[in-house]
Amino acid sequence: MAETTYTLLNFSDLNGWAEDDHSAAFTAFKETCDLMSDPEWTTLCNLSNDVSDARGFFELFFKPVMVTDGEPMLFTGYFEPELRGSLQRTATFRYPIYRLPRALPPTGPWLTRQEIEENGALASQGLEIAWLADPVDRFFLQVQGSGRIRLQDGSVIRVGYAGNNRRPYSSIGQELIRRGIYSEHQVSATVIRNWVRNNPDEGRALLWTNESYVFFRNVTEVPAEKGPLGAMNRSISAMRSIAVDPAYTTLGAPVWIERHGANSMNRLMIAQDTGSAIKGAQRADIFIGTGVEAGLEAGEIKDTGRMIMLLPIQMAYALVPEVI
Repeated sequence: MAETTYTLLNFSDLNGWAEDDHSAAFTAFKETCDLMSDPEWTTLCNLSNDVSDARGFFELFFKPVMVTDGEPMLFTGYFEPELRGSLQRTATFRYPIYRLPRALPPTGPWLTRQEIEENGALASQGLEIAWLADPVDRFFLQVQGSGRIRLQDGSVIRVGYAGNNRRPYSSIGQELIRRGIYSEHQVSATVIRNWVRNNPDEGRALLWTNESYVFFRNVTEVPAEKGPLGAMNRSISAMRSIAVDPAYTTLGAPVWIERHGANSMNRLMIAQDTGSAIKGAQRADIFIGTGVEAGLEAGEIKDTGRMIMLLPIQMAYALVPEVI
């Protein structure tokens, strides 16, 4: 495993920094900064209440730090699905999403996805939150970790991550590549959805290769107009929140991203979420938003670039003391 390195940069080193809407990132930062317990962060959060110049705030109190671990940068995207569903099982809605079972042991791996779905290991226990019309939608709801379910009467319930079966997450896209069905540049969420739907028996078995299974809870504390809850238990913001690996990137920290590719993006984001597939110092999942269009956009993101964390100045210099 390569050693983690920390490189101090200047704001002039950040491509496109001056052109960004810093106030949008500042608003997202204030959504969660009060949850950061370190005194350095607490001080800056308190100061943010009296700030009128967002860009000046970041430039005055923060230092850009690039953290690397020897692995290349990878940006992906995620979204909050909105799916059709029912509170009762019907001929159309017959694929349940479950709340956290009491039988789940406190440690160690539990039932596999196949055991839960094929063998009905959780049926008749009253664990169903809602029923969906499509098993592929259910699978991707679990991948995203949260979503909205629009019921037949037009009302909406929101569900969020409650836990999992402690089985390892494995990529369905990588499995399709391994089998020679698609090459790496062809795989996207849309391609996976279509293949599973067009090959129902093989598709069902394909989904079972990812043994990880997510359980949900009803989310009632978030207003409909706000984004879903992230890992900090606060709403995340479309196009301003990212999921990161907290082993390398501080939750709640501003992070400058430079995303390459067809839809390049230079933007200040806030690290407010995590994900089981988001591992490494140069790894980020961009929260695109809610609904079908956001899902289509998120599914196409697989880009290189770089990400640079903004840390309180003294905290940044403490990581690289030799430059003082």
